[in-house]
Amino acid sequence: MPKYVVSSTLEDPAWNNSTILKGDVVNEVSALKQELDGEIGVPASFQLVRTLMEHDLVDELRLKIHPVVLGAGERLFAETSDKKPMRLVDTKTIDGEVAYLAYERVPEA
Repeated sequence: MPKYVVSSTLEDPAWNNSTILKGDVVNEVSALKQELDGEIGVPASFQLVRTLMEHDLVDELRLKIHPVVLGAGERLFAETSDKKPMRLVDTKTIDGEVAYLAYERVPEA
């Protein structure tokens, strides 16, 4: 499976089948969405998800919520320039305690 790594410092990834996306991440991901057939996943990068959400490049969010309260940490959703409507399309429980929620973007009317 191809991997695309967003980085401003990484030059030569050690992972097989990897491509570095440098420069304007919005343009790079927009081009990937046009070129690729299928899903593009972003595992565990709140900063990248925020950027992609802000530029309407996220079609679906798949969240896993673990039953642990940390008391501090980064918010997944920071301030945005506008409201981003989403619709709940799937829910599951994983291993009896992790909530899996899938939301799809609601197109602007």
